[in-house]
Amino acid sequence: MKTRIHFSSFFKSIFALAVVCSLGNQAQAQQTILLDNIIARVGSHIILRSELELQQAQAVSQGYPATTELRCNILQSMIQNKVLLTRAEVDSVVVEQAQVDGELEQRLQYMIAQIGGPEKLESYFNKPMSQIREDLRKSMRENLTIRKMEREISGKIKVTPKEVRQFFNQIPQDSLPYYSTEVEVGQIVKIAQIGNAQKQAARKQLEDIRKRIVAGEDFAALAKQYSQDPASAAEGGNLGFFKRRELVPEYEAAALKLKPGEMSPVIESMFGFHLIQLIEVRGEEYNSRHILIKPATAQVDMQATAQALDSIKGLIQKDSLTFAKAAKDFSDDMATKGNGGMIALGGSPTTYLPVDQLDPSIFFVIDTMQVGSISAPLPYRTEDGKEAMRILYLKSKSAPHQANLKDDYQKIAAAALSNKRNKAIAEWFEKNKNTVFVDVAPDFQACNLDE
Repeated sequence: MKTRIHFSSFFKSIFALAVVCSLGNQAQAQQTILLDNIIARVGSHIILRSELELQQAQAVSQGYPATTELRCNILQSMIQNKVLLTRAEVDSVVVEQAQVDGELEQRLQYMIAQIGGPEKLESYFNKPMSQIREDLRKSMRENLTIRKMEREISGKIKVTPKEVRQFFNQIPQDSLPYYSTEVEVGQIVKIAQIGNAQKQAARKQLEDIRKRIVAGEDFAALAKQYSQDPASAAEGGNLGFFKRRELVPEYEAAALKLKPGEMSPVIESMFGFHLIQLIEVRGEEYNSRHILIKPATAQVDMQATAQALDSIKGLIQKDSLTFAKAAKDFSDDMATKGNGGMIALGGSPTTYLPVDQLDPSIFFVIDTMQVGSISAPLPYRTEDGKEAMRILYLKSKSAPHQANLKDDYQKIAAAALSNKRNKAIAEWFEKNKNTVFVDVAPDFQACNLDE
């Protein structure tokens, strides 16, 4: 049923979410109850006041003034995203499970590394790792679906050189950005390969753990002690329920051969070696726990990886292939290999990087390099914790300057394209918002969201 955005008596009732915070040491604790009410319903989705306040706080921390206009603009954007999500469901726009799982694992491992371990992450969110994983999976799927829906709407939009010039000329002269020193940096990453000796050592360690379980020790206790999957180790190896084909084939095949309570032999997957115990089967879903042991990366493997990168570097220097072609053919970094190996910040379409925003591990290397040169192989750890090596390529370096079409065409074109795509999405929203039920709390009437 079509309906305009409106303010109804639905929000005269407050839906309270009790969040209990425990403070103090040992037996002393103080409990604080925070009320978090729903401020908008979009189709079958809701927006909480806390979500709006979090986004507003993030915007203020980035220099935006804490005004009513900012608050309304953020809410409008959140509603637009929920409308996109709802229409994606209607139009059967879906993302692949493998993409969700891949993004989820990278994000979770990054969060664990940043905060200092799975236990600290659980303490921060006051949730077990299994619940953090499920919450993150839901938000990850929603975000990926929204982005895919946006690509369906605006992905084919392009900008011409004429449009780029028009966009630039509309910017007041006194509003042109001033760019500090910027660089273009490429990388070719090779993940260290695991030798047979390391694999056999990992397998033997897991075989010994299996013998201890057969002898009567508790699977979950040993998972907490030994498993190298930090997300599940804290839960005694419990992964929670998964549908068929959601986990890697080797794991699923071994798990579904078991009866509840049974334990598998040691099996190998792309993640390492697993010992699996089936907990429960529920229709098309199954719950299992595992102990994961990853083969150690030895120094000899790092040396072999460095030698491989040295060979690639030599081919580039002899003009046998370009850096971009080498990155596409040989790099193990999925985020950059399709972009000629060039590094971008935060998903930005431009490859020009302000030097004050560079990772120190990159800055201190390229600071001594000449434009066009390639570094020696350097130790590197991927976002998901794998040992690797990489070479860095300094493609360009610009002096501080005010924005102009000659030096900054790529950035200006990216901004013009983003502006054009945002307009297309906004126009789509105006045409389609009445196809989705949108209900907003009375205290947001001043935002004029129905206009």
